[in-house]
Amino acid sequence: MKQRDSSRIPGFHRLAMDERRRRLEQIIGDGGAFPGEGLSEQLADALIENAVGVFGVPLGVATNFVVNRAEVLVPMAVEEPSVIAAASNAARMARAGGGFLAEADPSLTVAQIELCGPSAGAAERIAAAAGELLALADATQAELVTLGGGAREIAVREEPALGDRLVVHVVVDCRDAMGANTVNTMAEALSSRMAELAGARAGLRIITNLADRRLARAQTAIPLAALGREGFDGAAVAAGIASASDFAAADPYRAATHNKGIFNGIDALLLATGNDWRAVEAGGHAFAARSGRYAPLSSWRVDSGTLQGGIELPMAVGIIGGASRDHPTARRCLDLLGVETAAELAGIAASVGLAQNLAALAALAAEGIQAGHMRLHARRRRSS
Repeated sequence: MKQRDSSRIPGFHRLAMDERRRRLEQIIGDGGAFPGEGLSEQLADALIENAVGVFGVPLGVATNFVVNRAEVLVPMAVEEPSVIAAASNAARMARAGGGFLAEADPSLTVAQIELCGPSAGAAERIAAAAGELLALADATQAELVTLGGGAREIAVREEPALGDRLVVHVVVDCRDAMGANTVNTMAEALSSRMAELAGARAGLRIITNLADRRLARAQTAIPLAALGREGFDGAAVAAGIASASDFAAADPYRAATHNKGIFNGIDALLLATGNDWRAVEAGGHAFAARSGRYAPLSSWRVDSGTLQGGIELPMAVGIIGGASRDHPTARRCLDLLGVETAAELAGIAASVGLAQNLAALAALAAEGIQAGHMRLHARRRRSS
């Protein structure tokens, strides 16, 4: 990532909006003004069908983040008044322990090809033809192959629950793209040859959003003293956070709200950077239920005088293509982040999700979620 002097900007929330924009422009450097309006009606008409206007969502910046020892300012597009304040506060607490450490798997995206009514030995024939099929897939994406990406694996799934069908996974390294259009194109190109090999009828051929080959992880260890707040000792807050984490692990009803808080942060970052937040949410919730019982995506415990938290979830994101290329504000938000690879963006997104979760659990363990939440709602009413 590009290095920033600091993501600590004391008093940033007290500045007028135009002053905040000028401050960000100074930090980013070359590239022009930070967009105020965001999207013209002309571009909106080009991006979607049947456009009738533009629906505005506030764009803000979460401060205080340190990810992999780099200072990070996090753009977030969200209508909920407490999200950015909560993320910034949690990142400030995490700074006391060095911030967040994050990593992401290679950008392996999977397309599924459904083969209906296969003949005997179909799976073996497809597996034997893997080299041919990978070459056929790569032939549809010459530019991706030139960049070091391309089709990597043909995996055949035969399971009783699938009934009279085979499902073939085409695993593709999409590099710095999310990859939906790429893998869908490959699947379309491969489906007839696979059907021929299997003696079957080709059914659906499309990406899966359960991106479990493309996980991102983040962790943090926070000194207990950094968790203290007015009227609440840091050790007591940490114990409450760990207890809330255990509750989420035991109860899917609690886990659903626990994970919703995580996506409050992730969705806002992905929307700001032009990524498909709906796909990431779908993959995250499916991953949370992979054991057959819905579970939290993060966990927290107290150990060795620190509150230790971690998160793991699918994170199929990109920094090229789609709205991240065409939307001027999304491009400027990526400039603000300073990311140079999709893996860096995935790691930051996981860190933001963990921070958002920390903020919510800390509030629940202390004054309750409504205190700060309703204070910010009241400010919104006063300004309307």
